[in-house]
Amino acid sequence: MSSALSALTDLFPQPIVQAPMAGGPSGPRLAAAVSEAGGLGFLAAGYKTADGMYQEIKQVRGLTGRPFGVNVFLPQPEHAESGAVDLYAQQLAGEAAWYRTELGEPDHGRDDGYEIKVAALVDDPVPVVSFHFGVPAREVVDALHRVGTFALVTATTVEEALAVERAGADAVIAQGVEAGGHQGTHRDLPENDGAGIGVLTLVALIREAVDLPVVAAGGIMRGGQIAAVLAAGASAAQLGTAFLATPESGAHALHKAALTDPLHPHTELTRAFSGRPARGLVNRFLREHGPYAPAAYPEVHHLTAPLRKAAAEAGDPQGMALWAGQGHRMARDLPAGRLVEVLAEELEAATAALPGRRTGGAR
Repeated sequence: MSSALSALTDLFPQPIVQAPMAGGPSGPRLAAAVSEAGGLGFLAAGYKTADGMYQEIKQVRGLTGRPFGVNVFLPQPEHAESGAVDLYAQQLAGEAAWYRTELGEPDHGRDDGYEIKVAALVDDPVPVVSFHFGVPAREVVDALHRVGTFALVTATTVEEALAVERAGADAVIAQGVEAGGHQGTHRDLPENDGAGIGVLTLVALIREAVDLPVVAAGGIMRGGQIAAVLAAGASAAQLGTAFLATPESGAHALHKAALTDPLHPHTELTRAFSGRPARGLVNRFLREHGPYAPAAYPEVHHLTAPLRKAAAEAGDPQGMALWAGQGHRMARDLPAGRLVEVLAEELEAATAALPGRRTGGAR
């Protein structure tokens, strides 16, 4: 593992990875700023077309010469019951009337342009590609390796991490239950709702099970927390919510403000907005519809898309998907590059306080 680890972490001086947050937050400005500051910036290709992804890659290259990554969603199997989706649509009819919009078409598509995006990333390589919602085929990983791209895959359990290792990936992203946004489970099983593992425990479990570098993700907002996951065996930490409030983030202004608003004191995992478990700030929509949302991704995501857009346009955070990790109250309104610097300073101070620990960047 040592050679693979050093090759990967040599890409970014600081052990800080900016999480790819789909839906707008993780755009070219944010990715470039993080990479320029010594972290690993990421673009989120989820919910974008392949051409949209390519255009953003070009923008990042125009802003920085540092390495960066692109995140891709795996296609989802057809398992949702149409009756359950239809029933949920009936429940949301009042929301559509309130926001003066129509519900979206549930059957809008479920592969997120995966094959086209992978082909584009092989044809015009980027330094790192990560995968969410499953494990890419070994042939995909091999194709990326042939063009010099590192492949990272999210796992939420030891079993998923073992599948990542079998696929030949270069590192596993250990996503703890504290993480904001969608849980990257490989199979969406409703019976597992609420059974997530905390990031520190998950990192330790995965480190003992697989011979791969581990990137820890989930609720990490301070350099001291980065020191903790490194001490637990991670090679780097992935932070999403911490970068959500930065000026370079493409998140809606209402979303940014809600992170530290006393009206939103905590988060919950919910299927209300997308049909898949995702952690967000508790608001009216989540409270009223979360208990009844079916396990149907991406059908529910497509169904609620117009509602979420209309709520944002109306300036109503109570109808928006306010994705956030458990540490959201610690969000800091700093430029992304400065935030990387502050996190690195906090990490160095925390590491120096540990007997026998060396300070510095990625290990």
